[in-house]
Amino acid sequence: MTPVGDERRPSEHSLRAGTGSIPEDAAGVAAEQSLRPPARDGDSSEAGSSGRAHGAGALKDRDVLAAIAEETGLRRVHFVAWRDLDDPEAGGSELHAHRIASLWAEAGIDVTFRTSAVLGEEGALIRDGYRVLRQAGRYGVFPGAAWEGIRMGHRPGDALVEIWNGMPFFSPLWYRGPRMVFLHHVHAEMWGMVLPPKLAWFGERVERSLAPRFYRNARILTLSASSRDEIIDILGLRPQNVSVSAPGVDERFSPGGKRSPTPLVVAVGRLVPVKRFDLLIRSLASLRERVPELQAVIIGEGYARDELEQLRAELGAQSWLQLVGRVEDRELIDWYRRAWVVASSSLREGWGMTLTEAAACGTPAVATAIAGHTDAVLDGQSGLLVETTDELEGALERVITDEVLRNRLSRGALARARWFTWGATARRSLEALAEETVRRR
Repeated sequence: MTPVGDERRPSEHSLRAGTGSIPEDAAGVAAEQSLRPPARDGDSSEAGSSGRAHGAGALKDRDVLAAIAEETGLRRVHFVAWRDLDDPEAGGSELHAHRIASLWAEAGIDVTFRTSAVLGEEGALIRDGYRVLRQAGRYGVFPGAAWEGIRMGHRPGDALVEIWNGMPFFSPLWYRGPRMVFLHHVHAEMWGMVLPPKLAWFGERVERSLAPRFYRNARILTLSASSRDEIIDILGLRPQNVSVSAPGVDERFSPGGKRSPTPLVVAVGRLVPVKRFDLLIRSLASLRERVPELQAVIIGEGYARDELEQLRAELGAQSWLQLVGRVEDRELIDWYRRAWVVASSSLREGWGMTLTEAAACGTPAVATAIAGHTDAVLDGQSGLLVETTDELEGALERVITDEVLRNRLSRGALARARWFTWGATARRSLEALAEETVRRR
């Protein structure tokens, strides 16, 4: 099993300036955001407000979701996922599923979430209104979920959401009711980065050759238009079945505080090979030869920590580069607000949620131009995208040393972040599931 390339716990089509409208491609994938930014802080002028909105906006989210469920008869939704939000290796995939499940539960839907066990944690709990069952090991959760699905059968009003995170659950084989799959991105090279050669070969064959045969008729939701393109091109899934719904940003991520008085680069993510933090560290070390006051912070935890600590020592970077591990949201927000730029050298992402979180705090990004990132960041408007990691150093230097550019990108980042709300994400996801419910009647 391979970890997904998401963020610390933590599509829509790119909304380009001056388009005048949001495109819908030939496969019929409609734009996933309104042309106007969603309502915030109780502004009820837009249906797609989120969990970060308060007052009337939050109530509207709940009412809209409840109306969709009532109209289609959706009463119970069963999620199956590899990892739980409390898992030490949880990332953006788990955060994304949690936000949706909690908003659906708030709207009155009976939501159950089945995952693998979390060491040292209870096997069952209620979290933000939905039930969590953590009752199997990392590999046992797959046959366990299938057996439970077969045993439970399908009742009117039930539906299933599968989270395909590397290894699929093969739900088309064992669940006959309305069903939807969250597939954030193709894993591709990730298999070889985290598994021995034979297991990596097996994982890649399952993803590319075996699984697509069973999911050709499945409704797939992914986070970005660029990830959708890869899912269609690499896995061969039918374009008309793959829709896009971008992730949201919590209201807590907002401008405030003071920037660091000296150049500060912040990077956030699990310390795993796909994030390529080693390449980012080397780029920062080289850049510091020309920007001697540069400071950097990497936030996150993972099994590659020892290697990164060793690299930091080899480069003599202990005095200016911190590896602070996991932090609470309050501290994370403070780091985003203090940073001059947030950086990502990742090889694979479904979106890049930490980049959008930083953008909501007014901090621009320098990131690799991979699927996901190319939707999360508007190149030259909310940040800079680089085709190779060799270009990271130069792009970071541009943002750090050019105050006019940095301020312009900061304003663009704030504007970009306003498009993304969890309420809109939950609504689009429920609409997709509701369509499947109606189609299967």
